[in-house]
Amino acid sequence: MSGTVSTPTKERSRARKLRPSFPIGTVKVRSGSRREVSLPISRLVTGAEVSLPVHVLHGREDGPTVWLSAAIHGDEVVGIEVVRRVMAVLDPKTIRGTVLAVPIVNVLGVMSGDRYLPDRRDLNRSFPGSARGSLAGRIAHLMMKEVIGPSDVGIDLHTGADRRTNLPQIRCDLEDPQTRALAEAFGAPVMYHAKLRDGSLRYAARERGARVLLYEGGEAWRFDEWAIEAGVVGVLRVLALLGMIDTDEVDVEPVGTPSEVCWRSGWVRARRTGIVHMDVALGQRVSEGEKLGELFNSFGKRLAIVKADRDGVVIGRAEAPLVNRGDALVHIGEIDSTDRSGLDEDARDTDTP
Repeated sequence: MSGTVSTPTKERSRARKLRPSFPIGTVKVRSGSRREVSLPISRLVTGAEVSLPVHVLHGREDGPTVWLSAAIHGDEVVGIEVVRRVMAVLDPKTIRGTVLAVPIVNVLGVMSGDRYLPDRRDLNRSFPGSARGSLAGRIAHLMMKEVIGPSDVGIDLHTGADRRTNLPQIRCDLEDPQTRALAEAFGAPVMYHAKLRDGSLRYAARERGARVLLYEGGEAWRFDEWAIEAGVVGVLRVLALLGMIDTDEVDVEPVGTPSEVCWRSGWVRARRTGIVHMDVALGQRVSEGEKLGELFNSFGKRLAIVKADRDGVVIGRAEAPLVNRGDALVHIGEIDSTDRSGLDEDARDTDTP
């Protein structure tokens, strides 16, 4: 019995080994616990408070701090479900480090069913923000201060914009070895070298020293299961690589086929206004000049054949059948290109192709 009795000296020794509580907002989260925190943003005209929801899992053992964020655009719901499923399998008593999960960054956009904020600002062009700036700037500032600032690594979850869908892919700085290692661990079908954009969350976080993966997959306002599944598995793989979880405790599917590497890309655009019939699928390999679809008028007359303008893989496509001349139809990523000069001018932001 004497061997099981804790002496004051042993108790003090264990207490010294406990991680400090994690401060966020006005609360502190004890090690080995989880807590749901609401960070005040603003108030509705009714007086009801609007808050940023943050799930904090603060492990007992030391490790990295990682944030997960979704719905920075109000119509991108795939990431919300990815965050829910990931958080459901993590245990703060066994993880090493801390996970900060923000399932809905653009709270007002999700509430109103809009991609943007009420003032029509794009939240992902408003970082690092300002405590006294616009509504978008204030939300960005809050994210930077409470979530991104304390973090070492971030995974920002996105989908294609309205009436467009994306192949599961990681966009990041592939020229940074540590970021590339995270992208390889995620194991999406494609790793895509995307230049940083001023005002984006990824740009602001990188300026603070964090390494960021931007996940794209699925369509706006859709729970595409294939995109959700790829996102959940990918996030868990990254946490395992960082040593935050053990694969024997959390079921993490290993990476099968390594990700394709894409250094350049471009959109094939409609040459005429009409009704498009697409013949190409996400993930399909195409060759320059290959038929991707056809454009017809309302009488059924074929107006044009949509053809690939380069060799590569389809990483995004339009879903709306009615198109105008110049509309983006198919996003093709060039695979294994040795030209690392960056993206084509019209493909640097595929959310607004």
